[in-house]
Amino acid sequence: MNNIEQLAVNAIRVLSADQVQKANSGHPGLPLGVAPMAYELFANHLKHNPANPNWVDRDRFVLSAGHGSAMLYSLLHLFGYGDLSIEDLKQFRQTNSLTPGHPEYGHTAGVEATTGPLGAGMSNAVGMAIAEAHLAEVFNKDGYNIVDHYTFAIGGDGCMMEGITSEAFSLAGTLGLGKLIIIYDSNNITIEGDTDIAFTENVQKRFEAYGFQTITVEDGNDLRAIGKAIELAKEEKNKPSLITIKTKIGYGSPKEGLASSHGEPLGKENVEQLRKNLNWPSMEEFDVPEEVYEYYKSLVVDNAKKEEEWNKLFTEYCEKYPEMKELWDKYHDENIADDLIDNEEFWTYSDKPEATRSISGKIINRLKNYVPSLVGGSADLSPSTKTYMSDEGDLRKGSYKGRNIAFGVRELAMAGIGNGIALHGGLRPFVSTFFVFSDYTKPMARLASLMGLPVTYVFTHDSIGVGEDGPTHEPIEQLAMLRSMPNFTVFRPADATETIAGWYYAITSKNTPTALVLSRQNLPQLEGSSKEALKGGYIIEDSKKDIPDAIIIASGSEVQLALNAKAELEKEAIDVRVVSMPSMDIFEQQSEEYKEKVLPKNVRARVSVEAASDFGWGKYVGLDGASISMRTFGASGPANDLFELFGFTTENVVATVKSVL
Repeated sequence: MNNIEQLAVNAIRVLSADQVQKANSGHPGLPLGVAPMAYELFANHLKHNPANPNWVDRDRFVLSAGHGSAMLYSLLHLFGYGDLSIEDLKQFRQTNSLTPGHPEYGHTAGVEATTGPLGAGMSNAVGMAIAEAHLAEVFNKDGYNIVDHYTFAIGGDGCMMEGITSEAFSLAGTLGLGKLIIIYDSNNITIEGDTDIAFTENVQKRFEAYGFQTITVEDGNDLRAIGKAIELAKEEKNKPSLITIKTKIGYGSPKEGLASSHGEPLGKENVEQLRKNLNWPSMEEFDVPEEVYEYYKSLVVDNAKKEEEWNKLFTEYCEKYPEMKELWDKYHDENIADDLIDNEEFWTYSDKPEATRSISGKIINRLKNYVPSLVGGSADLSPSTKTYMSDEGDLRKGSYKGRNIAFGVRELAMAGIGNGIALHGGLRPFVSTFFVFSDYTKPMARLASLMGLPVTYVFTHDSIGVGEDGPTHEPIEQLAMLRSMPNFTVFRPADATETIAGWYYAITSKNTPTALVLSRQNLPQLEGSSKEALKGGYIIEDSKKDIPDAIIIASGSEVQLALNAKAELEKEAIDVRVVSMPSMDIFEQQSEEYKEKVLPKNVRARVSVEAASDFGWGKYVGLDGASISMRTFGASGPANDLFELFGFTTENVVATVKSVL
């Protein structure tokens, strides 16, 4: 390592330590140990242009160990990303700064994914690599590799312990994602101490079993060895690669090798000693020699040339293949599905009773023709979730053009990979499983909400209507769980019209994930259902009075039950309004005037009907209303028997309405 390179590496270390110390909060250990590998990657191997962080053919980099964010901010500052200034570094972990405690996608230029929950970034990287492989096979022509980039991720022992990493990398190896390169910061330290207390497996052997090429660098400060390992990884075209780099947490500080350097400031005296140990030329905090900045600028010049070369290639490609340019534009048009609102073919359906999961399957197979960027699959359940796109092929090792992705029985990784596909850009992903297993997807769905990713979740078998599989497969609290999440839309349709509306909402969403919660059992097509479902809640059958005697509010399969109850109540001169509420989230976005029109405050006799927990329904039924809901787990038996057992009958709805009048 020559002198300027040593200074460049140590600049990352010193700036990271200063950020954490000034904030009196953060994780200095990882940046001090990982700085050399991060520098070598960004300086000599990563295809990127700081002047245009969103260049479409850039290499992707994910810091899966997001607690080491100070290192990433130091890198981005030194490389000149988004004018991230030294003042921004001084505001590390402060309110409204560009340098939050963990990297946040869309907030800081150069941050490719919101990371923090360990292992999540690893699954995102797999999704990005899948997206690159698929788009390359769709668009590349001889001599015109317009999609040709790598995905890199750095993580540590914690990432390797999390189960999502195993799930994601098992699939990555199966798919032979040769452009996925994982760099493992192996320092044998976690928060509680030496990894020997809980983590003694041979990680390299595990990755070999997944189908990875494995490479080891014994000295984490050896830039030449690190660079050689990265190039060796790039040469392997048929397998993803794991580069294990042995490092020392807290390198160069008095806390080197200690667990205490992981998640707390080094202390002022220890930061001063770090500077001395590194032979840093200044004892002032945040002071970097001008020659270091000039050196980083020289690296940026080379990177900018790579984008210029790509732009020229892409222009030639568009001229030679105008039909591919047209397809490229469709793939990258986030408004492509908006016009479907008036497309009669899209909104047509059969009058026969049908499960909303089956209707959804038909809609997916319509959408694929309008939205060529639509890709997705299930956690080994596509025959049940009806999410297979016919005539579109499977995405498999060596053949990545297929639009159907078999995620295997890996719900958590599936959701994280879906996020990665969306983060990559150019594709519109959906994922699917049984609704009860949305529990497995929740952490990654939460990150999708945080990042504003319009991923679609197709959750089927939505209630006790699952029947014979019993309580382990019958969702109860999941609707409430997902409805409680900010920037997340839950849509539980009652029939074909509402199911189509749900898909229209999901496919046109720009920055909000959507869960479509669908029935296993057949449901009738309802006379009053309409595109008004796009308002989240609407009057599906009104009373004859200006002010109804009561209001019944229901979602999904229970809307028909509410309509049946209305008919029975009319025989007793009780005139009620029925409101279908496929999405509380969308309803809450409507104007106060509209919400008052649907649910007037002066009608206090209200009953909600939903075969799930009543948590969340209180704001609609009020203190004078009632909820017909599930207050226990389900049971094993025929669906019709269970609905009767738990009170989802016309008679019970009628009796409950009478009780609140």
